[in-house]
Formats: sequence, C-alpha cells, structure tokens
Amino acid sequence: MRLAFWRAGKDKAVVKRAVSKAAAKRAELEPSIEAKPAPVAPRSAPVESGDIDLHALGAALARKRGWIIVPTVLALVASIAIVNLITPRYKSESRILIDGRENVFLRPNSDRAEERQALDAEAVTSQVQLVLSRDLAREIIKKNKLAERPEFDPVLQGVSPLKSLAALVGMGRDPFSMTPEERVLDAYYERLQAYAVDKSRVIVIEFQSADPDLAVRVANSIADGYLVLQQDARQDQARNASQWYAGRIDELRRNVSEAEAKAEDFRSKSSLFVGTNNTTLSNQQMGEVNTQLNNARALKADAESKARLIREMIQSGKPIESSEILNSESMRTPSQQRVALRAQLAEQSSTLLGNHPRIKELKAQLADLDTQIRDEAAKLARTLENDARAASGRVQELSASLEQLKKQATATNGQDVQLRALEREAKAQRDLLETYLAKYREANTRETIDTAPTDGRIISRAVVSNTPAYPKKLPIVLIATIATLLLSSGVVVTGELLRQTAPRAVAVFTPALTRASARQEQIVQPEVVEPFADPVVDPVMAEPAPLQPEMTADADVAEFAEIEHLADSLRAAGAMAKKVTVLGTASGEAITLSTLTLARHLARDARVVVVDLAASSPTMAAVSVDASAPGLAELMQGEASFAQIITRDKLSRLHLVMAGRPGFDRSLLQSPRVTLAIDALLRAYDHVLLDAGSASDLPAELLTANARAVVVPDASMAPDARALMCEQLSAVGFNEVTMLSRSVQPSDARDAPRVVAA
Repeated sequence: MRLAFWRAGKDKAVVKRAVSKAAAKRAELEPSIEAKPAPVAPRSAPVESGDIDLHALGAALARKRGWIIVPTVLALVASIAIVNLITPRYKSESRILIDGRENVFLRPNSDRAEERQALDAEAVTSQVQLVLSRDLAREIIKKNKLAERPEFDPVLQGVSPLKSLAALVGMGRDPFSMTPEERVLDAYYERLQAYAVDKSRVIVIEFQSADPDLAVRVANSIADGYLVLQQDARQDQARNASQWYAGRIDELRRNVSEAEAKAEDFRSKSSLFVGTNNTTLSNQQMGEVNTQLNNARALKADAESKARLIREMIQSGKPIESSEILNSESMRTPSQQRVALRAQLAEQSSTLLGNHPRIKELKAQLADLDTQIRDEAAKLARTLENDARAASGRVQELSASLEQLKKQATATNGQDVQLRALEREAKAQRDLLETYLAKYREANTRETIDTAPTDGRIISRAVVSNTPAYPKKLPIVLIATIATLLLSSGVVVTGELLRQTAPRAVAVFTPALTRASARQEQIVQPEVVEPFADPVVDPVMAEPAPLQPEMTADADVAEFAEIEHLADSLRAAGAMAKKVTVLGTASGEAITLSTLTLARHLARDARVVVVDLAASSPTMAAVSVDASAPGLAELMQGEASFAQIITRDKLSRLHLVMAGRPGFDRSLLQSPRVTLAIDALLRAYDHVLLDAGSASDLPAELLTANARAVVVPDASMAPDARALMCEQLSAVGFNEVTMLSRSVQPSDARDAPRVVAA
C-alpha cells in the first residue's frame, strides 16, 4: 500500500519493506489455506424476500369461500328485512329567494339615491338560522298541532324497551325525563333541514314526515311563518324607532328654543343688530362710509384735473376747447357769436383787404369775444378749484369717521365671535330637530303600513311526494352487502398473510459471553445474514458457506468486540471524533466492511454517514437501498444535489454517500469542493466516516483536517510496520490514530459479501 500524503525518505522505505514482507508472508500462506478443508457453518434460516404470493391468496379465498358467501348472504337478507320494517318518511321542500323586496316608494329618503347592495353569503346564512329559530318552531308546532301526533311525541305511543335500556346505559335520552315541548322540538328538528343553495340567495326548507300531507303543510308553514316573522320584525323596528324619535324631538325642541333665546339675548346686550344682507349695523355703516370716502376722493381728483387743464390752456394761449367750458350756459352765447364773427370775417376777407375798416371791426369784435371766453374759463377754473378743496375737506371728514368705525368694529369683534358661536349652536340644534322630524314621519308612516315588505319571497311551494325519502332501500342494501363481502374477504386475506409471513432473519452480533457459553456445546462461526443473496426456499437443501481458516469463533468474537469497543470510544469522544478516516493496507473490500461495521455500531444512537472515497469494493453499492444513486463525482459536476447522493443502508439507520457511478473520473475527488461537501456533512451528522481505502490519490487536507484515523491492517503486516504507520499518520495531521488488530473479512470470497448488521 502507498499513501500519497506520507513523508518521503527512509521512513517511507521502511514502510514499503514492511508491506512487502507482509505480502510475501500472505502469499506463502495461500497454498495452505486452499489445501486445508473448511469447516461447515451451521445452516441459517432462509431470508424472506418480502413479496406477496398472490396465487396463495387467491387459493385461500377460493378454499374459504364459505366464510365469505354465508355472511354476505346473511347481511343481504338482514338489510332487506330491516329497510322494509322501518317506517318510511316522505320529504317535501319549499324554496325562498332572499332578494330585498323594498321598493323606491317605501324606501327612506336617505336611501333613494343609493343603489341597493346585494346580500352576501353571511347574510343568507343568517337567514337560514332564522328559519331554524325556536320561536318559529313553536309557532309551526302550535299551528299544525304536532304535539298531538305520536310521530313527534314518542310518549303518546309508548317507549320501546330497547330505547329505555339505551337511555339507562347513557346511550340515549330518556323521553320521560324531558318536557313535552322538548320532545316535540327534538322530533321537529330531526325532520327539518334548511340550507342555502351554493352560489345563490335561495334557501331550501326540507321537512320529513310519515304523513306526506303533513310534510307539505309543515314545509309551507315554515316558509310563510318566516316571511311573517320578518314582517313583524320590520314593524317592530319602525314602531321602536318612532317612539324613540318622539321622545327625542320634544327634547330637541326645548334645546332649539333655549339656543335661539341665548343668541338673541346676547345680540341685544352687545348691540350687534343685524341690518340688510345679514350683516351687523357697524359693519354696514363702515361699508357706507368707505363708499362715500371713495366718491369724495374721486370728485376731488376730477375737479383738480379739470382745473389744471383749463389753467394750462389759458396760460399757453391756446383756444379754450374744454367740454366743461363749451357746455356752460355763460359760454354758450359768446361761443356762438364767435363762430358767427369768424364766418363774417371769412366772408368779408374774400372781397376786402385786411386794412379795411370792416375787417378791422370784425377782428376787434372777435378779440373781445376771445377775452370774454378766457375770463369765463378762468372763472370756471377757480370754481373747480373750490370744488376740489371742498372734496378734500369731505375726504378728511369721512376718513376720520371711517377710523372711528374701525375702532368700534375692533372692540365688538370678540362679542361677534361669541354671537356666531351661539348662532351655530342654535342652527345645529335646529338642523338636528328637522332631521329627527323627517325620520319620525317616515318611521310613523312605515309603522302604519298593513303589510311591510320582506327580504324574501317564496319561489317554490312544497308539493306532495309519493316516493319515500327515508330509508334509501337500494343504497342501504348494497352498502351492507358489499361491506360484509369486503370485511369477510379481508379477514380471510389477513389470516392467509399472517400464516405465510415468517419472521425476517436479522443479523445480530452476539456478545462475547453468549458466544463463550455456546462454545461449551459446539464451536461455530458467528451467524451472519447474507442480505443480498437469493432467498432460499428450503433451509435443509441450502449449501453451506465455506469459512476462512483464520475466522474461528474466538477470532470473530474478538474482532467484533474490538470494533464495538472502538465505537464506544468514538461515541465518548463526542465532537472530537466527528470526522473519522478509515484507511489501511488491507484489501479495499476488508476496509469497506470494517467501515460499515463501525458505522453501524455508531448509528445505534447517533446520526452517522459513510462517505466512500475509495470505490474499490462493490459492498457499498450492495448494502445501499439505491445502488445506482449518484455520488460525489456527480455532485462536483453539478449533476446531482446533496439530497440525491445520500442513500440509506438496508440493514440499519446508517446513511451512505457513494464516490460516484461506475466509470467516473477519480480526479474529481481531488477538487477543493469535496472538502466543502465533507464540511457540510459534518454540520448535519454526528459522525462522518470516510472510507479512504489505500488513500493513494486523495488530498491530505481532505483526510486529515480535524479527523481521527482508523487503520485497517493486512493480517500479515508486521508489528513494527504497524507502529511506524501509526507514527507516520500522526505526523501528517491526524488527531489520533487507532490501529485495528485485524480487519473484517467476507465469509466467502466467491459469494456476495456478507455484512454484519450492528
């Protein structure tokens, strides 16, 4: 064996020499092993395959057909007799549609503008409970005189001894201990069924009775009584509302009177009288003064502008062409004369020269008229200036009055706020009174309506049925017959299965003391199970399995005792033995068997997984429940997940992880991701056992990191080589190294490997 992570040098050479000596010694012993006859092992019980023999089950059913046919025929006859002795019941049903029949004329004013909302499923279910109410039940019982019928009161026809005995042992109620009303109500509800049709607003009322006419009457009575109950409820609601509103209206009238009186009294005391446009006198006066002030300011500005314009025309010597001057009475005549003179001057100038006396006369008259016009314009300008000064005085007076009114209004603002609060309170009380009066009139009107609208209407009345609804004769007979047939067949099949089934042979390691006591009678090899061999039908004809010469009874006891002792020490180490690497110089199959035996001991009370890193023995795939499961190689390639590569052991609670499917590339096991996968398993399991085989091509970090080593040596390996191997493994990084004295060997190299189930 060559370990890839051992140090090079003379130590390595010593190990190689030790291994070669062990191999030579083993080769010398092989001829003697073949020549020596093998003792015969005791025959073990055959292993059951677990399959069901359908042919044997069919033969058992045919053989015991009498046990099936007779109970079935008896059940058929008994069910037919029972269904014919039971008093039949007839069922009738009526249907009610919940649609809200209140029209726009009967609807309150507040709801007329709103669209009526559809009833939800909870509302329809609530109406079903109203149909099942006890108040309605009492009315129906009284109306149809159900209490006088023996069908609804069993005391009237006498109680049978069986019912009395059942009531005595507590399996029923004693009719004599119940009141007559309770007895009738129980019978009534036993025959009544009300439910809502799915995805609709239709309520179905079903009633059963031995009298079909009575069933029809009761079903229709329940529907009519439900509608009457709704009408009474609406009228009671309207009556209670009108009474409540009447009491509140008187109180609100007093509140309105008191609020309005408070507002008027405060207004008179504060002199906050209201004028036109619903404003106080002070605010109204202030508005009028403000208007007059604006008018005075406009007059002053207008007079000043006109006077200034006339002065400018006089000073510039331009003709006076202002509308104020031309439209005045004193200037109208001179203006007309001036126009006439200018006309004459123009006429005379056409025939006379400028120095003509007539021309000079006309020009003198025209100059005199212009002087008069200018004097009149100056007089008008002075008049306008006087008007502007008068308007200025008016503006000052009105401004003083406005300031005084503002101060007065500022003083009364606080009182005005209080007055508005009192007015709002009075208005709120008045609006509430008007609302209550309107609702009172509506409630009073709805109370006086003879037939108040209901939320439902009968869409289907009950009719007489001539077909009994109970009992269902054909279904009852068929169910009883088929159930008896199946039950009797099941009893026969179960008995046959129990007869055919034999206890499964379980491979159990027998303690040393038990084996020692057994050796006093006969020395035999420990019995192991061959779970993967074909099942043996006849134990007597089974071929005995030859044994290795070294595997005597004492050797087997020591071998398994050593592994069990090692498992106990690993279990006691706890977290220090979480990762265990099993490797050695023995054959790959022997290392795998030793790993599985140790792991099964640990798996008794811990979560353990075995990771096959060697893939040198078919034993690992043979003991797995899924021999074709993917392994670490497929996980590294991304073709499988953790859940897919973890399989179970057939003989224990142990979990297994294969190296890969046949033909995988072993270089994938040298990937750093393999270390990550092992770390993930360490977080999920209590112990992780690595079957490293010879560890010739595996990374040292993968095997040695935080791990304990268990060495499985070859039987011929010298003691000094074993000691040197332990030293070398400790030097490369293992926390602790345990050297087994010998490996677990298969019982027969020619057969499928036998594995001890711990």
